[in-house]
Amino acid sequence: MSKLGEFELIQRYFMRVIQDSNILLGIGDDAAALKVPRGEVLLTCTDTLVAGRHFPEITTAYDIGWKSLAVNLSDIAAMGGMARWATLALTLPVADPTWLEGFAKGFFALAQQYGVSLVGGDTTCGPLSITVNLLGTTQASGILRRDGARSGDAVYVSGYPGEAAWVLERILRDEPVGELRCRLDRPEPRMSLGRYLRGRASAAIDISDGLVQDLDHILRASGVGATLDVARLPQRGADIAQPSLQHKLAGGDDYELLFTLPSGQQIHDWEQEPVLTCIGHIDAEPGQRWLGLPHSEFIGLRGYQHF
Repeated sequence: MSKLGEFELIQRYFMRVIQDSNILLGIGDDAAALKVPRGEVLLTCTDTLVAGRHFPEITTAYDIGWKSLAVNLSDIAAMGGMARWATLALTLPVADPTWLEGFAKGFFALAQQYGVSLVGGDTTCGPLSITVNLLGTTQASGILRRDGARSGDAVYVSGYPGEAAWVLERILRDEPVGELRCRLDRPEPRMSLGRYLRGRASAAIDISDGLVQDLDHILRASGVGATLDVARLPQRGADIAQPSLQHKLAGGDDYELLFTLPSGQQIHDWEQEPVLTCIGHIDAEPGQRWLGLPHSEFIGLRGYQHF
């Protein structure tokens, strides 16, 4: 296998024809030059994925490419924004053309789906890690935040939390996973839902580190508490294996949206995927209270820990 240089690597796998009048300069200069559409504000987020820490070593290159963008798209979704531009910092132990082709296909498959243009980045040699910086835009008045929840608001979650953690546990045990494998490897960022919630939700966050842990971010930012019911947690039909309560409450990697809805606000016209489930309500007393879960079990729940 011939040695692949940095610039050839970029040219072969990451250069794309871009049709976006807001991109004044993309890949090829020292920095990208971008124009924010009139009347909108810039959103930006960054996530790093490290081999063996954020995805199993056996994960395919295509799925790594997909997920590296998906986790950032989920952050933009939680803010009610539209994703626009990305930069990619790729650290590789070796510049393997087969791996790079698979990674690029996965990355750009999702980028094309949501209209994201790759406008810059960096490549270097080292242990496998991928860092994506994603930029999006939204109207200033439509930004979804964590600090808007108020007593009396309903608490909703999208999709089926806990499935990704359940899949990962079975993979690490070398047990069969079945059709839910994609919930870990190819999460679907809830972009349409995020934009739908603008002007409706009082607070929102994406579930990346576990439902309980991420809900706590909303509660602390808003200065409120919540009462919830484990019996309301969504689950699929009986013919599909179910995650445990530990998976549902403390498992990471879901990338679903958790949001609060003021009293009287309706979402009956949401007829798309994912399903939306009310799991409780916001109240004035700080902390979380889970009906059907003894306090001794609740205090033992911990979401994903980065250190």
